[in-house]
Amino acid sequence: MNDALYEQLIARRPKPYDLPVRVLVILVIVAVAILGMPFLGVLSYVIAVILAVVAYYFIFPKLSVEYEYIILNHDLQVDVIYNRAKRKRLQNIDIQGAEIIAPKGSPRLNSYRPDKVYDYTSGNPNGKAYGIMIPKDQKNICIYIEPDAKMIDHMSQWMGMKMFRD
Repeated sequence: MNDALYEQLIARRPKPYDLPVRVLVILVIVAVAILGMPFLGVLSYVIAVILAVVAYYFIFPKLSVEYEYIILNHDLQVDVIYNRAKRKRLQNIDIQGAEIIAPKGSPRLNSYRPDKVYDYTSGNPNGKAYGIMIPKDQKNICIYIEPDAKMIDHMSQWMGMKMFRD
């Protein structure tokens, strides 16, 4: 069988609140350790260590995000990778069932009113994002991805007249 497989990795730009969240979490941990000492004694250090472990495993990884697009023939899979270690599948789409694929901001997308929008792009204003309009369970969903030229070529092979590059 002659399958076409292509993978692409997109790193999300840090959001403006990422650094303040990191600083705030560290300040809370230090405050619990220092200010809790007169009231709780050594127990305040134990609580601070527990908070640090929770922050290390649950808060900080969510601030470093990459998206991976995998296209196999006409199936597009979108995964998120947290902190370059933990992978989670977000979407699995049959692009042949899509109504249209067009660049973000294209007037061709204006006639579609999505009920739900998923943004799996880098957040870079200079990046070329594409919107995929998919009917699902009596609702329209729009998925934004940021494919490179090779992935666009793969998608256009399966989409034909539904794929626009303007």
